[in-house]
Amino acid sequence: MNESPEKVDTDLPVRDVVGVGFGPANLALAIAIEEHNANCAPGEQISAQFLEKQDRFGWHPGMLLDGATMQIAFPKDLVTFRNPRSAYTFFNYLFERGRLVDFVNHQTFFPTRHEFHDYLQWAAGRVGADVRYGTAVESVRGIRNSEGMIDRFEVRASDGTAVIARNVVMGAGLRERIPEWATPSVRCFHNHQFLFRIGELPTLAHQRFAVLGAGQSAAEIVQYLHANYPEAEVHSVFSRYGYSPADDSPYANRIFDPEAVDDLHGAPEVERLRLLDVHRSTNYSVVDIELINELYAKEYQERVRGRRRLFMRRASEIVSVEESSDGIDVAVRSAVDGLTDTLACDALILATGFTPAPLEPLLGELAPAVHPPREVGRDYRLAVSPDVTAGIYLQGGTEKTHGITSSLLSNVAVRAGEILTSVVTRRGRIGTLASVNAQDTYATSEAR
Repeated sequence: MNESPEKVDTDLPVRDVVGVGFGPANLALAIAIEEHNANCAPGEQISAQFLEKQDRFGWHPGMLLDGATMQIAFPKDLVTFRNPRSAYTFFNYLFERGRLVDFVNHQTFFPTRHEFHDYLQWAAGRVGADVRYGTAVESVRGIRNSEGMIDRFEVRASDGTAVIARNVVMGAGLRERIPEWATPSVRCFHNHQFLFRIGELPTLAHQRFAVLGAGQSAAEIVQYLHANYPEAEVHSVFSRYGYSPADDSPYANRIFDPEAVDDLHGAPEVERLRLLDVHRSTNYSVVDIELINELYAKEYQERVRGRRRLFMRRASEIVSVEESSDGIDVAVRSAVDGLTDTLACDALILATGFTPAPLEPLLGELAPAVHPPREVGRDYRLAVSPDVTAGIYLQGGTEKTHGITSSLLSNVAVRAGEILTSVVTRRGRIGTLASVNAQDTYATSEAR
C-alpha cells in the first residue's frame, strides 16, 4: 500500500462507521450502535452512516412466495442473541403489530418469509440510523495522515457526495450465480428476481417451465409454478438423484451457534474446511423434508391419475439453451443414460445460488488478492497491510474463515455486537459498552 491517495476535501463529514449497504446485517449493526449510544457517555458514542443503493429497505422481495417459511427459528432475529431485552426483538414486533398471542397459538418457530420481511422493514423504519437510500457506494480510498498511515477512508457515493470513515463495514450482500451458458433475459432469469420476472412473461405459448437447482429455493419455485399455473408442466432439473433433506437436527444445528464461530476461526484451515464440507447438508442444495414430501405426493397422484405435469429430471444437467420469439428451448442431458431431451419452455428459472459480492470494485488496492478473503480477524476485520490502521469489516464473504453463518441470518445479532465491540475497543475508549457488553453473552474483542 505504497501509493498515496489523492487529496481529500477536509470539510467532508467524518463518521466512526460507514456501512456499505443496509440489508439485515448492517441493520443489526445500526441497532447495536443505537443501543450502545443510548447507554454510554456522549464522548463514547459511535457516529455512523449507511449508504444503500435500493430506494427503500427490502430483503429478497422477489422471493416472497406465498406460504414460504423461514429456515431459521425466529429468536435468531436482529437482536435477541445479543440483547434479548432489546425493543427490536421479533417478539416485540409481534406485540406492536397486535399478533403476539396469535403467533404463540400458531405454535411454530418458523414465521413465513412475508412476516419476517415485515419484521425487518418494521425494524428499519424504527431505528434512528442515518441511512441514505438510493445511494450506491462507488469507491473506498485510503487517506494517509502526517505519519504516512492510512487511518481513515474516503467513501464516495454515486450522487457525487463523500464521507470520511474511520471504519467501513462492508454489507454489500451476495451476487447471483449464473451458469456460463446462460444469458439473463425475460425468459431466463435467477430465482432472486422470480416474482418480478414471472409477472412480466409474455403469453405462455408452451405451458412449460424448467427450474434448475436442487435447493430450497428451487423446490419452492417448483411448488409455486405447479400450483399457480394449473395447465403448465414443471420440469425440475438437478444433478442429484433426488431432493436431499436439510439436516436441521439439534446437534447438526450447532454449526450455526455463536460458539461455533470461535471454534472454526481458531481451528486449523484443513479441519475448518473439512467441517464445513461435512455440514453442507445443513444449508446447501437441501430442502425441508415437508416440502419434499409434498412434491412427491403431487407427483405420485399425477402418476395415479395419468396426467403428468410435474417432472423430476434427476441426475441431469442443462447443456444448452436457445431463445426464440415465443419461448426458450432447454436441452437437458441425463447423466444416467446420456440422452438429451429438448424442452420448449416459456421460462427457465435459475435457482443456482449466490456468491459473495467482490470487494475489489469498491476497495481497489485495499481489496485482498484472494476472493473470498482468507485472512479475516475473529472480529471480522479484514487483514490489510501494516500501514492501514483504519478498519474494514466484512458482513458476509467470510465462510471459509468464520463458518456457514457468514451469509445467513443466524448470527447477524451476535456479529453486529462483535463488530461494534471491536470498533469501540480499537478507538481506545474506556468504560462499559452499555447494552453491547452488558447483555451480549458472546461479545468478543479483537484480542480474543
